Amino acid sequence: MNTFQLRQKLIHSISEIEDYDFLMAIKTILDYRKQENIIELTDDMEKELLFASDEWKKGIVVSQSEMDRKVEEWLSER
Repeated sequence: MNTFQLRQKLIHSISEIEDYDFLMAIKTILDYRKQENIIELTDDMEKELLFASDEWKKGIVVSQSEMDRKVEEWLSER
């Protein structure tokens, strides 16, 4: 089944639905798909992300479990 056929099948199926709540659920999904998830970054945020990306590319990373352990150590030293 190609994209066109799938779209036509979905349109037909939706046209037969009588349940208002179910249709609203479909609408919510479709509305979410339309939303542009744009996050505006400050210059500092952008610099931090670029720095982190460079670190990752160089293989300079720490696992989440290791970071959790370090945070626990720092908190216990207080």
